[in-house]
Amino acid sequence: MQGGLVLADYLIIGGFFAIMLGIGVYFSGKMKDLKDFFCGGNHVPWWVSGVSLYMTTFSAFAFVSYSALAYTEGLVCITIWWLTVPCAVLSARFFAARWRRINITSPVEFIERRYGASFRQCFSWAGVPLIVVDDALKLFVIGTMVTVSLGVEGDWAMPVTIVVCGTIMLTYTLLGGLWAVMITDAVQFVVMGAAVLVLVPLVLIQVGGIAPIFRDAPEGYWNLTSSAYSLWWLLPFTLMQFLVYTTKWPIVQRYYSVETDKEARKVGYTVGFLTFVGVPLLFLPAFAARVFLPGIEDANTVYPLVSKTLLPVGLFGMIIAGMFSATMSMLSSDYNAVASVVTNDIYKRLFAPNASEKSLVLVGRLATLGIGLAAVGIAVLLSRIEDLRDLVQIMAGMFGLLLPPVGIPIFFGLLTRRVSNRGALAGFFMGAGCGLAAYVLSLLPAESSLVVFVVNLLPSDVVALYPEGTGLAFLSSVQWMAWITALPTLAGVFGVSKLLPDGPAKAAEVADFLTGAETATAPAVTRVGFSRDAAAAISIIGAATGFIGLLLAGAVVITGYAAEGVYSIGVGAVLALLGFAAWRYGKRAASRAPA
Repeated sequence: MQGGLVLADYLIIGGFFAIMLGIGVYFSGKMKDLKDFFCGGNHVPWWVSGVSLYMTTFSAFAFVSYSALAYTEGLVCITIWWLTVPCAVLSARFFAARWRRINITSPVEFIERRYGASFRQCFSWAGVPLIVVDDALKLFVIGTMVTVSLGVEGDWAMPVTIVVCGTIMLTYTLLGGLWAVMITDAVQFVVMGAAVLVLVPLVLIQVGGIAPIFRDAPEGYWNLTSSAYSLWWLLPFTLMQFLVYTTKWPIVQRYYSVETDKEARKVGYTVGFLTFVGVPLLFLPAFAARVFLPGIEDANTVYPLVSKTLLPVGLFGMIIAGMFSATMSMLSSDYNAVASVVTNDIYKRLFAPNASEKSLVLVGRLATLGIGLAAVGIAVLLSRIEDLRDLVQIMAGMFGLLLPPVGIPIFFGLLTRRVSNRGALAGFFMGAGCGLAAYVLSLLPAESSLVVFVVNLLPSDVVALYPEGTGLAFLSSVQWMAWITALPTLAGVFGVSKLLPDGPAKAAEVADFLTGAETATAPAVTRVGFSRDAAAAISIIGAATGFIGLLLAGAVVITGYAAEGVYSIGVGAVLALLGFAAWRYGKRAASRAPA
């Protein structure tokens, strides 16, 4: 048990960052063209892509906010996460292969081939700033978590933390492209998994087994839903998650980075399996904390407090590195996906259609740099603003309200020929317009004449559900905003498509395009054993894991905490042995793999 981070923990965190940067440097010389930088040359092993996609669903927010939800609300926390399992599996079954067959360099490139150049530019210019702002919010969250966990104080503590964390994530993404992102995701998965698995038995020992966790729970604590997270909330949330897994840029990028249709589906199935198995383990410490750490005032500190209370020297640094890993994976994926849109859909499409592959890789790196610096800059500004909570909610809501207007045209554009270019555009603007109007209304004071007018139009039983004096604030909640944006989008997409269908030439072009997306393709090669790329991935991930194990054990020993950190030394030794065994196996497999 320890009271906070000590030198060994700091060494582990610093060494972990150094290993991540080393992976970026390793891949920096292997990026020859846009396919390499943004698609991994379409040769990424499915298990690497699947683990990477799983890691993009996490951030420090999961450890902080969802652990708080588990502590206060109970089992509904797992319900929310498990609802993403069918979303991932269904997306993999019906859409993963379609994305792979389209053979694109950026997620938005599909838009022009399906709808036209104007829609492609509309989505490109609208999507980039939204994801940059979203990434800034994630950086702000990890900055908050780090400063609290490290006990750092001062006006500039969080800005400095944001800059350091953001720069490290940006550097390895900038250098190594999608390969670096996915390999570091896999290493970060090992770190996060080891940290979580180590904490679980310590928690069970602390509370005396599983049974005490279930005893004396508040009424409704083990229900699948709660008053705040009812079926009315969970249904639109699930539908939005399905759109995320089917259309979000970093996710579809994982589907088309692999070689075959079967491998693309395996990517999504891997995410579903890991989510189903991993979520109970992830939040078990928060459930148990209710027993041995009752009455925590700020539930957002549950996971750091449990870690600080139970973990020995070294492993506390490891759990902090695991929290870093979750956010680093999500941000690096966003950086690469957004940079692919800036490079391929804006720069190449509008300004340099004949640019060489070498120059486009340079532009891709510069785009990654610009996007990352913009996210860091916005996050630093957020950290300097007082009363930030409302601002964060406003920005997060602004991002969320555009998901159905963006996702629905893409979703049905993959499925049916009946959606026309003008129908998709109309649906986007109708859904986004209604969502923006509802969001503005939700921010107006309850006594505003416009709010009073709208409230009088609503059924009385709807108004009665919400506290008096809050006006239309409920319109920005998930259960309302999802329908406010989705229904007008659907009306525009299908209504306008019916009235204004594509002309014969465009209809024939769309038919040919979708026929290609719907037609199964055989793998380019039939191999026995690992490919050279897969073997190389095993060796790199193994080597990184081995060095992290040595780092964990070595940092505890050389800083004089061997007696207190025996558990940490043992975990480090196991990681080192398994990691270097995987490295050696990968090297041997690479020597036998066909060129």
